[in-house]
Amino acid sequence: MADGMIGRRAMLAGLGVSSLSACATAPRATPAPTIVRPSFAPPPLAPLIMRADRITRITVCTRPFRAMGPRIEAEAFGDKRLVHNYGHGGSGWSLSWGSAAVAAGMALEGDVRPVAVIGCGAIGLTTALTLKRAGAPVTIYAAERLPHTRSARASGQWTPDSRIADADKVGPAFAALWERMARLSWAEHQTYVGQPGEPVGFLDRYSITDTGGGSRSPADPNDIRFAEYAGAIGDLTPHSHDLRPEDTPFVGSRVRMGSWMQFNIAELGHRLMSDFLLEGGRMEQRTFNARSELSTLPEAVIVNCTGYGARALFSDDSIVPVRGQIAWLPPQPEVRYSLYHKGVSVITRPDGVGVQTLGRGDMDGYGDDSETPDRTFAEKGVEIVAALYRRSGFAA
Repeated sequence: MADGMIGRRAMLAGLGVSSLSACATAPRATPAPTIVRPSFAPPPLAPLIMRADRITRITVCTRPFRAMGPRIEAEAFGDKRLVHNYGHGGSGWSLSWGSAAVAAGMALEGDVRPVAVIGCGAIGLTTALTLKRAGAPVTIYAAERLPHTRSARASGQWTPDSRIADADKVGPAFAALWERMARLSWAEHQTYVGQPGEPVGFLDRYSITDTGGGSRSPADPNDIRFAEYAGAIGDLTPHSHDLRPEDTPFVGSRVRMGSWMQFNIAELGHRLMSDFLLEGGRMEQRTFNARSELSTLPEAVIVNCTGYGARALFSDDSIVPVRGQIAWLPPQPEVRYSLYHKGVSVITRPDGVGVQTLGRGDMDGYGDDSETPDRTFAEKGVEIVAALYRRSGFAA
């Protein structure tokens, strides 16, 4: 019995030793190598150089606001057909192609005849091109070419419902017409994206609100309740989103970012005019001082695209001027974004950096027909943006 016990103990001891030996000699598992990948990071934002002594020019335009919305309609004018296409508020460039399509349909209703287009701004040029591409012989009659029109002094951003109508006075059918024009315009503007000279493009836009914000000034009960329709085309435009503090150089601020369509007006206007002439259109410099003078034109159809000028030419007192001023600084090609801060909008274009102060929002400049630059007002806007950059660690 003792021998049996000893034998079993020896066997178990031997198994234990051999097992430990096996554990000691087995190779250890080698951990998988760690792959270090470079991280994604947004490109650094070049700072805007904001100093009042860098202002190169100050431009002022008069937006043609109509409480009922743009006038797009046809009427008999002696033995001619007169189509009106004016009164787009701050939405002229944005709605230009869609409005042109509606007006052109009225002008060519029944048959295609020679057409006279009065005016060479955003609405006039796009209307003339739309008519030309529909097969009509077209002549533009205007006192000035685009670079000298009010359209050339616009900020050039996609703002299709900016001061487009008074929500309390516009008709119920206008919302559907607006959406149709906005969608047509958006699609046509897209054909200029990526073209040489970048006539139309997209830029990131930063909306910067001070942390803590403070209370907003109470609205004036006499303010216009401007119609807002942007929600109807929310499927078209890129949406904005909040940025984390570590993702923005703007210290102590809440920042939202989104991509906005922007028009390089100098290049886009040149392209539109060149296309019109290359496609067989004609341009004649002419000034009209009274509606009756239009009857001397040889064309059977006339399209009135005179913008704010229609107030005097057609005695249309429904047009209310809305003054807009932009201070321009030298171009900064390295800056590929725009921003909005404390009521100041900054746009960056190949022809300069524009600073527009909107103290009262859409009511700013309402009823003011002065086109005299206000240097003090311009410098105030530049300083507001300069303070933002100083607070964020950059001083020009």
